[in-house]
Amino acid sequence: MRLPEITPDELTDEQRTVYDALRSGPRSSATSNLAGRGLPGPYGVWVRAPAIGAPTQELGAAVRFRSGLAENVKEAAICTVGAHYKAKFEFAAHERLALAAGVDQRHLDALREGRPAEFRGPEAIAHSVAAELVESHRLSDETYAAALAEFGTEGVIELVTTVGYYCLISLTLNAFEVPLPAEWDDPFEGTS
Repeated sequence: MRLPEITPDELTDEQRTVYDALRSGPRSSATSNLAGRGLPGPYGVWVRAPAIGAPTQELGAAVRFRSGLAENVKEAAICTVGAHYKAKFEFAAHERLALAAGVDQRHLDALREGRPAEFRGPEAIAHSVAAELVESHRLSDETYAAALAEFGTEGVIELVTTVGYYCLISLTLNAFEVPLPAEWDDPFEGTS
């Protein structure tokens, strides 16, 4: 990690507000085993810049926990973004969530290995939206129409926002070289 370890005792009042929001909000189960270890993933970065960290973590909570998209749909898109950026922490964390949401391991393996993932149904549409946005920065008319038919206007907005939010996470993780927890396997072994 490019940033030095920081403990909750070292946080300013503004940083502590972000930390407390993360620990008490919908992510509390993911951060509950971190006593004395700080915050995992991008949160250990964002807590240091509370003017950005507070609204960013709130957007993340909305994307993850208040969106109307099905979990498998969100996770197909999130893992597509994580694989594109080779964001180790993101992909490793969300591979677990994707499997729990019913995403097939073979699709996740394909993403990790840089092969075409052959998702089906709504997952395929979410993957296409995410892949087109990260690769060409646009949606084709065909993909937009398929997403609109499947998810409706609100759902497409939520899906595009999910992709954008996880691009931000990926860039944050990569820029600050946020490490994986010791007990996690590196999904992109050999990639810095």
